[in-house]
Amino acid sequence: MREFHFSIDRGGTFTDVFAEVPEGNGGSKFKILKLLSVDPANYPDAPREGIRRVLEEVTGVPHPRNTPLDTSRIASIRMGTTVATNALLERKGERAALAVTAGFPDLLHIANQSRPNIFDLEIRTPEKLYEDVVEVDEQVVLPLGDSPGQRNGAQAARNSTRYPPVGQLEAAVTGEVVEVRRRLDTEKLRAGLKAVLSKGIRSLAVVLKHAAIYPAHEQQVGAIAREMGFTQVSLSHEVMPMVKMVPRGFTAAADAYLTPHIRRYIADFTAGFDEGLKDVQVLFMQSDGGLSPVNQFSGHKAILSGPAGGYVGYALTTRWGGMDLGKQQVIGFDMGGTSTDVSRYAGSYEHVFETTTAGVTIQAPQLDINTVAAGGGSRLLFRNGLFAVGPESVGAHPGPVCYKKGGQLAITDANLQLGRILPQFFPKIFGPQENEPLDEEGTAAAFRQIAGEVNAFEESTGAPNRSSVDDVAMGFIAVANEAMCRPIRALTQMRGYDTAAHTLACFGGAGGQHACAIARALDMSTIFVHRYAGILSAVGIHLADVVAEVQEPAASRLSPAGPEDEILKRQARLEVQAVQKLLDQGFTRDQITTERYLNLRYHGTDVAVMTAEPPAAAAAGGDENGSSVGGPAGYATAFASAYRREFGFVLDRDIWVDDVRVRAVGRARPMPDDAAVASDEPGPLPPPATITSAYFEPGGRQPTPAYQLELLRPGHAVLGPALLIDAISTIVVEPGWRAIITGGHNVRMEAAMAAAGASTSVSVASAVECDPVRLAIFSHRFMGIAEQMGRTLQRTSVSVNIKERLDFSCALFGPDGSLVANAPHLPVHLGAMSEAVRFQVRYYSPGGPGAVEGLEEGDVLLSNHPQLAGGSHLPDITVITPVFSADGDDGGDGGSNNIGGTSGGERRRIVFFVASRGHHADIGGISPGSMPPTSKLLVEEGAAVVSFKIVRKGVFQEEGITELLLAPGKLADRIPGISGTRNLSDNLSDLKAQVRAACKYLYMSIIVCEI
Repeated sequence: MREFHFSIDRGGTFTDVFAEVPEGNGGSKFKILKLLSVDPANYPDAPREGIRRVLEEVTGVPHPRNTPLDTSRIASIRMGTTVATNALLERKGERAALAVTAGFPDLLHIANQSRPNIFDLEIRTPEKLYEDVVEVDEQVVLPLGDSPGQRNGAQAARNSTRYPPVGQLEAAVTGEVVEVRRRLDTEKLRAGLKAVLSKGIRSLAVVLKHAAIYPAHEQQVGAIAREMGFTQVSLSHEVMPMVKMVPRGFTAAADAYLTPHIRRYIADFTAGFDEGLKDVQVLFMQSDGGLSPVNQFSGHKAILSGPAGGYVGYALTTRWGGMDLGKQQVIGFDMGGTSTDVSRYAGSYEHVFETTTAGVTIQAPQLDINTVAAGGGSRLLFRNGLFAVGPESVGAHPGPVCYKKGGQLAITDANLQLGRILPQFFPKIFGPQENEPLDEEGTAAAFRQIAGEVNAFEESTGAPNRSSVDDVAMGFIAVANEAMCRPIRALTQMRGYDTAAHTLACFGGAGGQHACAIARALDMSTIFVHRYAGILSAVGIHLADVVAEVQEPAASRLSPAGPEDEILKRQARLEVQAVQKLLDQGFTRDQITTERYLNLRYHGTDVAVMTAEPPAAAAAGGDENGSSVGGPAGYATAFASAYRREFGFVLDRDIWVDDVRVRAVGRARPMPDDAAVASDEPGPLPPPATITSAYFEPGGRQPTPAYQLELLRPGHAVLGPALLIDAISTIVVEPGWRAIITGGHNVRMEAAMAAAGASTSVSVASAVECDPVRLAIFSHRFMGIAEQMGRTLQRTSVSVNIKERLDFSCALFGPDGSLVANAPHLPVHLGAMSEAVRFQVRYYSPGGPGAVEGLEEGDVLLSNHPQLAGGSHLPDITVITPVFSADGDDGGDGGSNNIGGTSGGERRRIVFFVASRGHHADIGGISPGSMPPTSKLLVEEGAAVVSFKIVRKGVFQEEGITELLLAPGKLADRIPGISGTRNLSDNLSDLKAQVRAACKYLYMSIIVCEI
């Protein structure tokens, strides 16, 4: 009888095994196991070794390592693995070639010209995933004036002339018409592929122009390649049928590069079992949080295989732990040794469809997991007067100072110094011989040294106070916590969600030591720590569903009548296909549910939002006018709501459907439930294992009891300060928090009372004399705002320069125009933007040209003049937004200026400026591009603006800015060839994007000082 169910997370360092095994009474129980992922001296494969050990322990039957494992009692094996991720990071995948439309051999090398690490002095482009390129002689285009106008509303006016086709017109998948100008030349293709085969390459990625909507040529190439002997052929339209040739090509290349590597690993893994494995359900975790049959598991869907298990784990175990996720939003906080993963769950998985890993853009559904380089092993440094945590990691060897192997200070050392880690509860596996406890004295000595550096610096600046060793260690903890708060704010506040409404689900080895501080900084009141938090990725794999997805591109307007009928029919057809895939795997129809999505965008924009079908209850109701909100109207309402929440506005434009997607979910086993609360009283708390001295703010060192978690019973409540210790982790219960043991022996922590002054945050008024810790905290907060401004600007812009080439910069400035913080954008912009802001301060200050008019709340400024207003060159347009103090508050430190307006009779002062500078492709002049080499006058390069209120009291001045951008054309009678902007629609769209990016984050630049 097959009774064993194994769920395994094979990580880079450790492999976690979560097994459901039979119990004597006919039921089942769970067994957990953690072992090294690589230990060739003892076993060839960690997952197989974990299965072997569990089988031996439970059955009592020996299973020798050198013989195939008996599978007669194994029902299922589920696995998540970092094999694909590591191969991509280390560039150890399969040798591959790229077949691409002739004329585009360097497509993936040039890509979109973005520079992700703009401050690097030595630019190193990521190593390509393919060795050779075959140019495929074929050509498919979209007829001018027809489909381009549908797909790109911004270009419709410019391409309104219909040109006669020179090739054959054929129907595309979307219903559009494509023009086949040149059929596939199969003879040239065979010759090119033969040359590739002669080099020993057997894996091929194929990406042809417009293949997402017209796949016929790619299908021909694939058939020929397989016939000639290629063992892996990844066709871009099959891998991810979405428009955009570059990310589609990268995804196909990644699939060709990784899939053979994964298949080899799977073959090695399965080789250690007997022939009965063919009757065992073997599934692998995908990046989207669903399981895939082993024969359908492919490289481009495996990048986040391991982290996806953790996401599913906290999402389902929080509900499993008795919490109603219909009312709860959850933030996942997975703190490991080198990095921390954060994500958000609110009743459904949140996916993204384009991510970049190791320099490779992957276009595929992936769970929205954000990583920050701050973990237990993050290195601690004091440099340039600031406390710095990471991004460097001390690694596992030599590791932190406390490992006693000659390592460097890390977050783990800070927690040890503060008494939050107790060496007596750690195994003696440290030191040169790996037989010593954690080194407390070595850690203390290292902190004494760095405290000396901090005090020497503070004395040189005239600071009145000296920092103790504990103060310095606590300062590093505070900076690390702020670094980990940044991506959480990006997932919540920056997207329009209230962070305080979320529960913090904490897992990973180091997360419990920081959970209370993270939650307090984000105004969260509840923390959930599952009893299997140390192996939650394996638990998530155990609980995950099997999924099948089908997706097609579309190009139709979403409207109450007409085209949407076809869209809904296509959804129904795709649903049948997705369901059939699960039926073929043995699921029954009642075990399958489906989710429908439309990828929607506003006409003329490039920001698509994958929008789920509205719930049945909402679809059956109506809006405030009594009309139906089901069907297309329901999708439109849901899209507008999501768009407004993330970007702060909606557009009065038609909504277009870019893609139709259906996700089928199969669940054969019911969700386990351990939420029942024990009926008996828990009894008194057991005595603490020890009472230690731990450091907390405020109050300093405090007597802190340490309880062994396994001795606590459901219903027990522990007030902070306290430590909860188990075999693999420590949970710190800070003062003002209470830890409750739930019915399932999980830990729920609640903010019992506000710990006065406990926050690591500081207000503006208290920061007149900022210390290095406060400076580092504010640096993280302000840089986070600038980074999110940049992401919003990139997403809402329409031009290639800003959206793809990333030719823009965002920054925050003080009331005098001095630079406060900037995102890692273009250095040439950042140097000049400060002068541009200073000019506007002078312009509107008393005695300046704009003094009479002044600045008021709701005003936004525009300038680009290089001679007078701090511009660089005319195409670089700067948009500057003043941030006013709250209700007459002058900022507290006297640093604000005197050019503010009034509100309710009270003087409002400017305390910040937020600004962005973006390169516009054309703003007029004597040549397209506005950078003529023969210009003698500034006006010959285009429109020059000293200062203009592009937004006045909250109203966008479209007529005024249009007049300025077209003004050079009025000189055509005096300057031959001069013109106003040749691209007005893109100019206006990008300027609106600059305004919106700033306005969305205005409030953040004030509240981060008060958090």
